Amino acid sequence: MVGIPEIVFFVVLVIALGTEWLHSARIARISQLAFGPSGKPALWARATPFARCIALAGAAWGLLTLLEINPKVYKAKAVEESDMQHVVIVLDVSPSMKIEDAGSSGSISRRRQAFNLMESFFKRVSMEQMRLSLIAVYNGAKPVVVDTRDADVVRNFLDGVDMYTAFESGKTHLFDGLELAAEISGDWQRESTTVILLSDGDTVPSKGMPKMPKSVKHILVVGIGNPVTGTFLDGKNSKQDSSTLRQIALRLGGQYHNGNEKNLPGETIGYLTAVDNESPFKRLTRREYALAALGISAMILALLPVMLTRFGTRWRPGIPPAGKHSQ
Repeated sequence: MVGIPEIVFFVVLVIALGTEWLHSARIARISQLAFGPSGKPALWARATPFARCIALAGAAWGLLTLLEINPKVYKAKAVEESDMQHVVIVLDVSPSMKIEDAGSSGSISRRRQAFNLMESFFKRVSMEQMRLSLIAVYNGAKPVVVDTRDADVVRNFLDGVDMYTAFESGKTHLFDGLELAAEISGDWQRESTTVILLSDGDTVPSKGMPKMPKSVKHILVVGIGNPVTGTFLDGKNSKQDSSTLRQIALRLGGQYHNGNEKNLPGETIGYLTAVDNESPFKRLTRREYALAALGISAMILALLPVMLTRFGTRWRPGIPPAGKHSQ
């Protein structure tokens, strides 16, 4: 639909072309005085009349468009339920996670390293589009937080709360945590869920791998603890069982990451939490196009006089060419 800004654009363009034609006719009479014996400006300068006309018309269109539309009010963008991403954290809370052999210095507990990894994760993703769940797993699995928007609630539980006291002593059963993650996420949107398992290892049975629902798109298994040197706990040498954790990731069709020293890689986080958004160009409105037209037009009109003065012609009256001196 053609509006007033479009009409003004064409009117200004026609008037500007007419004035440039009159100006060119006047310049032609004194062309040799202005441009030297050739009577012509530099090759690029011959296109300046058209550029100036388009810039004037573009500036007029941009100004009238901005005047016509309503001001843009910035506010928090509401995320549709269909666009919401879910992150389910399955945290190993067994006593072995209290062993202090993690981190780059090998002097912090495995639970503290798990907290550091997730804290880094929270800082590098858009939490407005995330809902978090936390499952504690030891000799069984228990839901701690289910589908919350408040990351601080999850942080509080990750930050050293001894949740193993809620379980009876025994062996760690990571499969119980994965089965509970599958149960919790079963009714969510297709491919909207990322499951992150943080553990120092477990004994994996040859069969019985939990089957993830269609809502689970990505699975990341993060190993914590020294994978080389173990520490004795209750008569058992405890270290990160990286081969077992890698096997869990492989059988689930996910990824394994040794998180004992390094944070989750940025490309991994981007891959896990990628949301299919429309192209940025599709989100541009009439307002953005008007601002762009006005900015580009103003820049052209401001730079043209300077460029024409400095580089419009090689003719310099009264100045002999370099290397030649009057006798």
